[in-house]
Amino acid sequence: MRKFLGTFFLSITLILSISIVFDISEHVDDFIDNDAPLRAIIFDFYLNWIPYFANLFIGLFTFISVIFFTSKMASNSEIIGILAGGITYRRMMRPYIASALIIASLSWVLGNFVIPHSNIKMLDFKNKYIKGKYYNTETNIHKQLNPGVYMYMSRYNVNTDTGHRFALEKIEDNKLVSKLVSQYIRWDNKKEKWTIHDYYIRDIAADGKETLTFGKKIDTTLSIVPKEFKTRVNEAEKMNLFQLKKFIDNQKLRGVSNLEEYQIMQHERTSGPFSTFILTIIGVALASRKTRGGIGIHIALGLLLSFSYIMFMQVTKVFAVSGSTDPFIAVWIPNVVYSIIAFILYRWASK
Repeated sequence: MRKFLGTFFLSITLILSISIVFDISEHVDDFIDNDAPLRAIIFDFYLNWIPYFANLFIGLFTFISVIFFTSKMASNSEIIGILAGGITYRRMMRPYIASALIIASLSWVLGNFVIPHSNIKMLDFKNKYIKGKYYNTETNIHKQLNPGVYMYMSRYNVNTDTGHRFALEKIEDNKLVSKLVSQYIRWDNKKEKWTIHDYYIRDIAADGKETLTFGKKIDTTLSIVPKEFKTRVNEAEKMNLFQLKKFIDNQKLRGVSNLEEYQIMQHERTSGPFSTFILTIIGVALASRKTRGGIGIHIALGLLLSFSYIMFMQVTKVFAVSGSTDPFIAVWIPNVVYSIIAFILYRWASK
């Protein structure tokens, strides 16, 4: 476990150091052009960027660490000595699995709670000094606010918090009972309410009689707030496990259909840590046998297998984003396939 965890944390620290240098060289022009303060660069961006980037590559570096030190043990005949001493292959796997459990638990906590909190400052910094202002280009916006209550806007301006050509419909028993139509609607920060301008309300009674009410301005509360129109996909990275689930449920209630990227993100926060166990077992199975090529052959085979794993995950995600595959299946199918590969390699290596 000391060799496993020591190699892992050393390798992840080295790659983080190198990555920070490359990232600085890539964004130094943006920092200068946008007058980003040095304190904000260090504490708001890179200090919060480290856990995000580390968690992104935890699976890969777990695999590399296992391959590296296990292959070295095999080349020194330590694995042979362990097995010859009466230790079974299954018993030898226990410290590997225990170490993988520590890393997987760390990854799960980071991904679901620590990183979303640190992403608040990091993504705000990126939006301010790297990406610039966000403009909502969505048009003909339809959302369900509550069961039977539907909203429409032709477009929404995120800078002025104004929705144009606003309409609100109330439907009961598949019949329209009320409809409000307005030129525009604007959010009032002081009142924390929506103000509807130049409107008329059409009420339809059960007997079919209609009543029209006209007005210049009226305040109202709706079960939707401006930030819901300003959410980029990466804004969901600021949400912890429970907030993300609540956000997806609310968007489903609104009638939003393109939620695949958010659902992928939700499932990846569990499937990613789980892959640590798969990669650990595959790494041990490949590296525990002494071969003529030594550590070089083991690392080459390991990298080939790990990159095929990563490529497989990216391919299935594309199918999920296109809507042809359920996000849960798309995220977990690589783990299922490589779990079978891990089991086969484990059985082969233990003989």
